[in-house]
Amino acid sequence: MKKVIVLGSGMVGSAMAIDLSSKHKVTVCDIDSNKLSKYNSEKISTKQVDLSQADQICELVADYDLVVNAVPGFMGYDVTKAVIKSGKDIVDISFFPEDSLQLKELAEKKGVTAVVDCGVAPGMCNILLGYHYKRMKVDTYLCYVGGLPFVRKYPYQYKAPFSPIDVIEEYTRPARYVENGNILVKEPLSDSEFLFFEDVGTLEAFNTDGLRSLMHTLDIPNMKEKTLRYPGHIDLIKALKSGGFFGQEEIEIHNTKIKPIDFTNKILFKEWYLAPDEEEFTVMRVIIQGEEEGTKVEYTYDLFDIYDDETQTSSMARTTGYTATAVANLILERKFTHKGLFPPEHLGFEQNIFDGIIKYLEERGVVYEIRKV
Repeated sequence: MKKVIVLGSGMVGSAMAIDLSSKHKVTVCDIDSNKLSKYNSEKISTKQVDLSQADQICELVADYDLVVNAVPGFMGYDVTKAVIKSGKDIVDISFFPEDSLQLKELAEKKGVTAVVDCGVAPGMCNILLGYHYKRMKVDTYLCYVGGLPFVRKYPYQYKAPFSPIDVIEEYTRPARYVENGNILVKEPLSDSEFLFFEDVGTLEAFNTDGLRSLMHTLDIPNMKEKTLRYPGHIDLIKALKSGGFFGQEEIEIHNTKIKPIDFTNKILFKEWYLAPDEEEFTVMRVIIQGEEEGTKVEYTYDLFDIYDDETQTSSMARTTGYTATAVANLILERKFTHKGLFPPEHLGFEQNIFDGIIKYLEERGVVYEIRKV
């Protein structure tokens, strides 16, 4: 039995810990004792640790075969770097804003296997693209993705299974995409369009900075990712943004200095809180176009996944977490043994790795429907 340590016990972190505990001895770490009190399995132990102290990470992970990083994005890079420095294999879903490829040389030097951005998007969408990239000449990649509650509570019509500050980051970071082989930059929330999905109706898509490593690892002339929300959400977010509620510069109120974004994050934490038993869904559509064996083809992958009432696991935790645990098991079972740092698109290159991830997800009810035209 292998020993795995999960750093972070949020909604996704806890789902991964429970999933991994079916085969391995798992330890979960978090600064919040309340998040650690929910585990009752003999295969899961807990440690209350301040994971923001990166200098303590090396000692923390020393006795484990694999590390799963599920801390908030703002501290993810430092934690991942510390784990790699310690010489431990790692699967990361923190989705930190820094360029993960900066850690490639360090991972190779330390002889570790580090898979980053290993969730649903980024993550599974990259794996799907990587698979076809090795088997056809891809000229266009589009990804539409979102996680939403079934109950549309106004005004936001949104709930977040993770920290609001990470969602706000999507709304404020310039959106990069690839057009005719060039990396272009647009305002986040721009180029809105409406798409119809059979299971949920009409949703609104808009530009966010979701391509990440794909801009540098795959030679594809046209690539774009858009986030999906209920119609109306984007206009409200634009109003908050233009009103300065996402500002980083301190303002003074009654002799107290505060950043507007910190105030907004505090307010939205209550408004966007997704209760553990609140039903929600993940919807994703990946479109891959190009030439295969001399013929123009288009592959479309559709995912619609809902809250699992039996296990009381959110869809976002399932679709994000189980992608990561699929890869974690491949590493622990010595089926993926390459050393270095790997964005998820590289996992799709190998047929057995791709098949293993797809099968693992299907066994847990996460199914990608594929159409080819």
